[in-house]
Amino acid sequence: MKIARFEDIEGWQLARQLTREVYALTKLESFSRDFGLLDQIRRAAGSTMHNIAEGFDGGSNAEFVKFLRYAQRSCTEVKSQLYVAIDQSYISQEQFDKTDQLASATHAKIGGFIRYLINNPEPPKPKTKN
Repeated sequence: MKIARFEDIEGWQLARQLTREVYALTKLESFSRDFGLLDQIRRAAGSTMHNIAEGFDGGSNAEFVKFLRYAQRSCTEVKSQLYVAIDQSYISQEQFDKTDQLASATHAKIGGFIRYLINNPEPPKPKTKN
């Protein structure tokens, strides 16, 4: 199946869902006062989906994989920042577990896509006549 738009990528769809969840959490009164963490976790969540979109236009599987790995790192950053949020009692254990599970699922889906791209190299480009 050829992916025509980055919006069709399941990892991007999960990253979008993760970003929505992070924005919802950071609107909670307790969380919303920590401007530094709020900004950091929102940027990391957004970066997860944005790197997938940016890599989609990279021109090659190798370039796409590079950006997908950036997306995974941003996803891991969200997971780490969730620990700060729960340690500061900004979110409940249930909110932590739900968002952490979504971040883990997003990371895994992106990882699966990376493996697919690595194991299915691009066909050679046709030679053009001069």
